[in-house]
Amino acid sequence: MPATQNLTREEARERASFLSTTDYEVRLDLTGSPTTFRTESTIRFTSSEARPTFVDLLAPAVHEIELNGELLDDPASRFDGARVSLPALREGDNVVRILADGAYMNTGEGLHRFVDPVDDEVYLYTQFEVSDARRMFACFEQPDLKATFAFTITAPAHWRVISNSPTPEPTAVGDGVATWEFEPTERISTYLTALIAGDYRGGEGSVTLRDGREVPMGVYCRASLVEHLDPDNVIDVTAQGIAFYEDAFDCAFPFPKYDQVFVPEYNMGAMENPGAITYVEKYVFRSEVSDAIRERRDLTILHELAHMWFGDLVTMRWWDDLWLNESFAEYASTLCMAEATRWKDAWTTFAGSEKAWAYNQDQLPSTHPIVADMVDLDAVETNFDGITYAKGASVLRQLVAYVGEDAFFEGLRAYFRKHAWSNTELTDLLVELEATSGRDLAPWSALWLERAGVTTLRPVIERDADGAVTAFAIAQTAPAEHPVLRPHRLRVGGYSLQDDGRLVQTEGYEIDVDGERTEVQQAIGGRADLWLVNDGDLAYAKIRLDDASLAIAMEHLRDIDDPLARTLIWGAAWDMVRDGELASRRFHELVLANITGEHQSSVIRTLLGQLGAVTGRFAAPADRDARTAATADALWELARGAEAGSDAQLQFVEAFALHACTAEHAATLSGLLDGSVTLPGRRIDTDLRWSLVISLASLGGIDAEGIGAVLADDDTASGRQRALTAHAALPTPEAKQEAWEKTVGSDTLANESVTAVIQGFWRVHDEALVAPYVEPYFAMLDDVWASRSSEIANRLIQGYFPGEAPTAQIVAAADRWLVDHIDAPLGLRRPVIEGRDSAARALRVQEADRA
Repeated sequence: MPATQNLTREEARERASFLSTTDYEVRLDLTGSPTTFRTESTIRFTSSEARPTFVDLLAPAVHEIELNGELLDDPASRFDGARVSLPALREGDNVVRILADGAYMNTGEGLHRFVDPVDDEVYLYTQFEVSDARRMFACFEQPDLKATFAFTITAPAHWRVISNSPTPEPTAVGDGVATWEFEPTERISTYLTALIAGDYRGGEGSVTLRDGREVPMGVYCRASLVEHLDPDNVIDVTAQGIAFYEDAFDCAFPFPKYDQVFVPEYNMGAMENPGAITYVEKYVFRSEVSDAIRERRDLTILHELAHMWFGDLVTMRWWDDLWLNESFAEYASTLCMAEATRWKDAWTTFAGSEKAWAYNQDQLPSTHPIVADMVDLDAVETNFDGITYAKGASVLRQLVAYVGEDAFFEGLRAYFRKHAWSNTELTDLLVELEATSGRDLAPWSALWLERAGVTTLRPVIERDADGAVTAFAIAQTAPAEHPVLRPHRLRVGGYSLQDDGRLVQTEGYEIDVDGERTEVQQAIGGRADLWLVNDGDLAYAKIRLDDASLAIAMEHLRDIDDPLARTLIWGAAWDMVRDGELASRRFHELVLANITGEHQSSVIRTLLGQLGAVTGRFAAPADRDARTAATADALWELARGAEAGSDAQLQFVEAFALHACTAEHAATLSGLLDGSVTLPGRRIDTDLRWSLVISLASLGGIDAEGIGAVLADDDTASGRQRALTAHAALPTPEAKQEAWEKTVGSDTLANESVTAVIQGFWRVHDEALVAPYVEPYFAMLDDVWASRSSEIANRLIQGYFPGEAPTAQIVAAADRWLVDHIDAPLGLRRPVIEGRDSAARALRVQEADRA
C-alpha cells in the first residue's frame, strides 16, 4: 500500500494508550452517484490527555469536521487522503463528526460495487480486513479500539440491506427510496463491521441454541443466481457447527442473528463479519462440482463460524496475533468437520491440502515465525499465507496433543469467560492453558511459534537377508537458514503386503523424536514392507521414505486401505520431488498408476494439481511436450473408464481439458462441445463448457467469434470472466498484447476480471508467445505498486511473474531487480522473492528429472 495509507503498530499503540472508543453512528446515502456515496461518521470516545490525534479515512473528499460541537475551519486542509487531523482533544468524553464522500471500489476492498449484466441490478458488499473500514466511514482503524456501531442506510427501497445487527423494517423517505436504522452492534472492531445491500435473495431458517434461544438465519445471493442457491444445506452445516462449538467452548453463540451472503467479485474465500458472513460467489454452484469443492465450502462455513467466538467475541489486540485468529479457525473447523459432519476424513484433506501449503510456504525465503512481527499494515497484508493459516493450525493440533485435549478445551473455556468482548494477546491464552495443563508453555512457544522453518524426518533402516529390521533410527535435519531441531510426538507405522494384495498396517509405535537421531528400538525385528514416519499426521515435519518403502509405494500405494496413510505417502513423495530427491517423471508414474485407488475427492484434486506440475514446470524441458501429450491421453482414458457421471470422471475430464495439447485432443474437445463425443452420464454444463472452450482457444481451435457465440448463451458475470480468459488464451501475439494492455496498461477491470485475463495469458503451448514479457514485467512493478490498490497490485505482481516456464535468465532478472530495489516495501518485494525462489526450485527439479 502507499506509504501515506500505512499505519504502524507503534502509532496504534500510542493512540490506544490515551484513547478509548465508546460508540459510532454511521449514516450512508447510497442513492446518488455510481462512483461515490455520502458518508457521515459520529464517534464518541474518551481521552485521558488533552492532545491532538487523527481519525482514519480513505475518501475523495471531506466536507465537514465537527469536534465537540465546534465545526473546524477548512476541513480539506486537515485531510491528507488517509488521515483526518484533530486538534487537541479534551480530557474525558469527546465527540467527532466527519462528513465525507466515500468511493465505491471494484477491487474487493472497502465498499465494493457490482452491476449484474443479467438484470443491471446493483450489488454492494464490504470487505474491511485488514484496514478498509476507513474506505466506508471515518474511524479509528485498529482492532483494539472496539465500540458499538449503529448504521443508518438510505438506499433503493427494493433492496435487501444487511449488517451485523438484525435488519429493521425500512422507512420510506421518497420515491423508491427507504432508510434502514439498525440497532447498535455488540462491541466489535472496525474491521468486523459489514454492509451488504442490493437485490439479494435466498432462503431463511433458524437454529435453536442450547440455551433455548432461536437464532434467525438467512442465506442469500444475487437474484440472477438464486435458482442455484441451496440455503437448506448451508443452514444444516451451520447448525451442526453451532452445536459442536457451543459444547466445545461452553459458551453460547454470541450474536443475535446469522446471515450468510454469497457476493460477486470477492477477493477471499469468506469473511467473519459477526452476523453477516460474506462468501466468494463460486460457492453458489451453477454447474456440477466435485465433492472436493463441496467439502471446501463446508469447511469455509465452519471456519467463519468458529471466528464468532475466536476473533469476534475475543479479538486480537494487534495483528501480531492474526495467526492465532486464523489458525484456531482452521483447527477448530477441521475438528468440527471430522466429528460433527459427513466429512469424516477431514484430517486427510487437511494433510493433503492445508499442511502441504504450509510446508511449501515454510521453505520460501519469505517464511517467518508463526508469531510474525507485524510492524505495520503493509506487513499484515503480506502475511495472509500458509504460515498464518496452515502451519499455525498444524502446530495448534500439536499443542492440543501436548497439553491434552481436555486441558486444552478447559483452558479455552476459561479464556472465553475471562476475555469476552475484549482484546487479547497470545500470552492471555497460554496463561489459561498453563493453568489447566500444569505445563510451562514458554519453551514450546519459543520452539514452535517464534522460530521459522520445517525440519525433515528420515527413516534410517537396516535389514537382514530375510527382511527383518536390525536397526531403525529417525534422523532429523533442519535447513541451514533455520537451524532449529524440534521435539515431535509421533507414530511410526509398518505396513505389510498380504496374500490378497492389500497393504495393511501390521506394526505401530508411538515415540518421542528429538535431536539429530532417535533410535526406534521397538521396530527391531519388524518385517513390514513399508515404514511410515508420522503415521496419523500429528507432527509438523516433512517426512521421507526409505528406498525399500518407496519401491513398495510405487507398486502398491493404491492397495493401502487407510486414506490418511496414503495421503502421507503421497505427500512424502511430493516433497522428495520438490527437493530433487525423486525424479518428477517417477512421481508422474506414481500418480497415473495409483490415482484410481483414491476415492476421496479432495485427494484426487490435489494429485491432479501435482500431476500438472510434474507435467509442466517440473519436467525436464526436452521431455515436456511428450509428457504433456501422454498426460492428456492418460487423463482422457481415465475419464472414459471412470464410473458414469462420477466425481472422478468430472475431475479427470476437467484435467484432460487443462492438458490437451495435440490436434487429436482438440478434436476431442470440439466433439465434447458439439455432442459428437460423449462420456457416459456426463452432461456438458455451463462451467464445463467454458473449460473446454478455454482449452480449445489455447489450441487455436476456436476464434474470437466462436468465443462470442458461447458468451451469448451465458452473458453473465461468470460468463464474461471466462470469455476474458478464453480471449487471452488465443495463441497469437495480438491476444497476449491485448491481455497485457487490459490489465497492466489500463486500470478499468474489476479484481476478478484482472485474474481471469492473467489466467488466459499463461495458457500457452508455445512459450515464445509470452517470452517477450519478462522485461516488461520487471519494468512495470514500481508503477503498479504506486498506482493500484493493494489487491490489484498483488494480483498483477504475483499473477504475471514469469514462472510458468522458468529459466536461468528469469532467475537472473529477478535477482537484478531485487538488488536494485533493496529498499522497496516488503509487500512489493515479497512476490518477486517468492517467484524467484519458485523458479529456481523448478530448475533444480528439472535437473533432477534429467538425471
